[in-house]
Amino acid sequence: MANRRHLREYSPRDLLIVGLPLLLLVFAGFWFASRFIRPAPPDTLTLSTGSEGGAYQRFGAIYKDVLARYGVTVIERPSAGSTENLARLRDPNEAVDATFIQGGTASIQDDDALYSLGSLYYEPLWIFYRAELGTPTRLADLKGKRIAIGAPGSGTRYLADQLLSASQIDGKNARLVEQGGLGLAQSFANRTIDAAFVVGPTQSATVWTLLHTPGVRLMNLVHAAAYTRQFPWLNKLVLPRGAIDLAQDQPPTDIELLAPTATLVVRADTHPALIDLMMQAMTEAHGGAGIFQRAGEFPRPTAAGSVDFPLSPEAQRFYKSGKPWLQRFLPFWAATLIDRMVVMLIPLFAVLIPVLKFAPGLYNWRIKSRIYRRYGELKFLEAELEADPTKLSREEWMQRVDAIEREVNHLAVPLAFSDMIYTLRVHLGLVRKAIDKATTSA
Repeated sequence: MANRRHLREYSPRDLLIVGLPLLLLVFAGFWFASRFIRPAPPDTLTLSTGSEGGAYQRFGAIYKDVLARYGVTVIERPSAGSTENLARLRDPNEAVDATFIQGGTASIQDDDALYSLGSLYYEPLWIFYRAELGTPTRLADLKGKRIAIGAPGSGTRYLADQLLSASQIDGKNARLVEQGGLGLAQSFANRTIDAAFVVGPTQSATVWTLLHTPGVRLMNLVHAAAYTRQFPWLNKLVLPRGAIDLAQDQPPTDIELLAPTATLVVRADTHPALIDLMMQAMTEAHGGAGIFQRAGEFPRPTAAGSVDFPLSPEAQRFYKSGKPWLQRFLPFWAATLIDRMVVMLIPLFAVLIPVLKFAPGLYNWRIKSRIYRRYGELKFLEAELEADPTKLSREEWMQRVDAIEREVNHLAVPLAFSDMIYTLRVHLGLVRKAIDKATTSA
């Protein structure tokens, strides 16, 4: 009965001694891997856009619709434009995740933690003037005139200052009016301005309104190519004759324009899943053909010299491989969940699999070591007997063998090792015979 009590299918004590440290090692691996799990993506994104009627506001509304399909709410924050947007993004007290930036208006600072998601579209500079001025083709022709240069904090204002300064026009030889937006059409009608700088695509409400305002014309900037040499973030564009209205032959001639490119800039801590969604929104909003671009030309990695912020790693991957693989087959929430949990496979392969291979051997070694220890005691006793049989009496020798046998009978070993126990008992009997023989002859 005693033997039956100690022969079990397994040894709970040995399983605990072997398994607990290994289990703790596995848990430590999972805990360490969990430190690298990205948090779930937030369900809101704050986007700083632009002025009313501007392109940034229009595209912000498109982004809002796209992200809403994936359960993300876009909070739009209007602004004066590119310069104010950048200031918000750099201010840690401003709750802004992403913003539109006009090329050439920003340069990286030492403490910036910002990434570009690439160029979105050309932002042409439209220079409108009253028809009574004749046909000015150079910015120098606007000396002495009242020029609307955009609202403070806008990309238009920044670009106007750059170009006018290069053309030697300032507040001393012209009247510079800080105004932009839809109100420019009324200012032309009231004859309070002679010319106006406007930056934005043809879809911009301000641009479209001025293109169709009676008595207002669009300047053909003959020095466009020269300005691109001085300001490398600018591009020379040509507005083809009739591109605005074929029936009305508007414009009546090809028009040379200057254009920076717009880009989307995010904070470095913006969740990667949100960046993936914004990349998809960018493709929907800006991937089509237009007057100045071919289908698929935008979005694209930011051109050198236009914006100095580095390209986001997620944006680099998107331009190389497209939409994340999991999102091609699964809903957004499921794809992001799996993507976050993939890191947990690291302890599975790096820790758990080696542990599973190592644990059985360690368990077997622990069980066998107890049996081998009794073999060692028996071998030591046998060596003593062979060296000097008279060292102990027959009864004392037998008592030592009986003590070893009692220990063997109380060993808790699994049934799989019972053959070793029975073999050890046979060897105990052999030692008893050796004692009888040695003590009798002695």
